[in-house]
Amino acid sequence: MNNTCRCLLLSLALFAALSDALAWGQKGHDVTCTVAYRHLSRKAKKGINRLLEGKSIVYWCNWLDNASHTPEYAYSKTWHYKNVDAGVAYEDAVAEPKGDVVTAIRAQIQLLSDKGASVAEKRLALKMLVHLVGDLHQPMHMGHKTDLGGNMWPVVYFGQETNLHSVWDSSVLESGHRWSNTEWADEIDRLDKVAIREICGGSIDDWACETLELTAEVYADTPQNAELSYDYVARWIPCVERQLLFGGLRLACLLNRIF
Repeated sequence: MNNTCRCLLLSLALFAALSDALAWGQKGHDVTCTVAYRHLSRKAKKGINRLLEGKSIVYWCNWLDNASHTPEYAYSKTWHYKNVDAGVAYEDAVAEPKGDVVTAIRAQIQLLSDKGASVAEKRLALKMLVHLVGDLHQPMHMGHKTDLGGNMWPVVYFGQETNLHSVWDSSVLESGHRWSNTEWADEIDRLDKVAIREICGGSIDDWACETLELTAEVYADTPQNAELSYDYVARWIPCVERQLLFGGLRLACLLNRIF
């Protein structure tokens, strides 16, 4: 193999790793924001509509995945996750100097709540927030730094070599249900107001710790080089459904408070 081919293959591998490092797949974020939109107050919808110039949060929910790869927003690359290595307590995890998903969510909430912030600043904060709350609920976004949140954790999914992060971004979701984002929302968003209030309780750190507990279960249930198939989907699709629902409900609660 000549040097040109080697460089091309290396570039493609790095691109794949970087792509996998970002968030639920598009469908997951679409579902999260579709659920959230259905629970927005009238006042929140009005404020959001004004900030986003007539477009909904669903329109913008995947924007940050692409934006983080551009020079203008490259500073946000580390905002999609928070690494917590095995055996390390959440509060003892080494802080990412450039910020992580928890600190980034707090920062966007603060900006949106700041009466002195400009419309442009608030618009950007909102576009980021609707994505980051979804990321907080994807288990591999609380994954180990040693394996890049599952990107360096090889598995075989229905006969195809891949990695644990990619499996949790989209594969289990799509294998479980071939629904549109609105169909997903129709099926999983069926809780009463009492249950929703309970889900929206606690802090952002509480939500992160909840995801981290699930992350530990996923690692324990998925050894490296494991061959994953129908039984894996059956075991974990209810957790995917729960995380997408919780992310959507909590995003709505945050936005209703802000607006």
